[in-house]
Amino acid sequence: MPSPRLVVTGASGFVGRRLVALADAPHAVLPLSRGDWAQGIETADFTGAVVMHLAARAHRGGSAAQFHRDNVDKTRALAEAAAQGGARRLVFLSSIKVNGEATTSRAFTAHDVPAPEDDYGRSKRDAEAALAQVAAATGLETVTVRCPLVYGAPAKGHLATLLRVCDSGLPLPFASVRNRRSFIALDDLCRVLLLCARAESAAGKTYLVAHRDAASTPQLVRAVRRALGRPARLFAMPPRLLELTAAAAGMGATMKRLTRSLEADASLAERELGWRAQTGLEEAIAQMAGNYRA
Repeated sequence: MPSPRLVVTGASGFVGRRLVALADAPHAVLPLSRGDWAQGIETADFTGAVVMHLAARAHRGGSAAQFHRDNVDKTRALAEAAAQGGARRLVFLSSIKVNGEATTSRAFTAHDVPAPEDDYGRSKRDAEAALAQVAAATGLETVTVRCPLVYGAPAKGHLATLLRVCDSGLPLPFASVRNRRSFIALDDLCRVLLLCARAESAAGKTYLVAHRDAASTPQLVRAVRRALGRPARLFAMPPRLLELTAAAAGMGATMKRLTRSLEADASLAERELGWRAQTGLEEAIAQMAGNYRA
């Protein structure tokens, strides 16, 4: 199937820049962060296009009302305009946080009941619901892709913080942590998003995407420090004590991301799209560390 023309929101962002670089199709950029975003949607040419909706308020800042405006209201308005303008499909980049914050006995799947725990996760859940409503009312094809932490250069958010901490050489108390965290490399995420733009079987589906091999926090720290030329310098501290200590300092949620598991089952995407994440932990970390050093 030939690659369709793309209309890309969030094209200047972390994922958007790389997706545009990898796309083998003409594309138009549709900014949603400016004050005239609604006018931009109204005047955009959606005829026969696939909308790649990557723009969002990031999970690190904002009120519940801001998350709802940027991640729900704009998504609904975009989908309605795309349907009215003759778009073929809308591919929505969502988050594993729609499923929840931690897994225990098994990985999350797309069939699990959503259980987001913060404003960002709830806004992504509600955006998915808004898309389903528009699709039911208009016939617009939609595809939702929920991803875990994205490894890529330049490192952003928590990964940028981790690089700085690991580069300091300070001993870190994670030797006793036995968690499993899913991840995906930036190029692998962009590849599956582009597949969702043209695969007929993807219409109406929700996919979780991740590398098959989850990583523990000790594995991650060792890989980062190895890539930075630093010794591992890990020591043991009970995970529960780490969580209690962090909670007392107002950092409980951050610590739980380092002590608890969060796994995504990508088997549906692998089976239906013929896709599989190719970039493993060591390679992804080496790319980020090289960019950080540069």
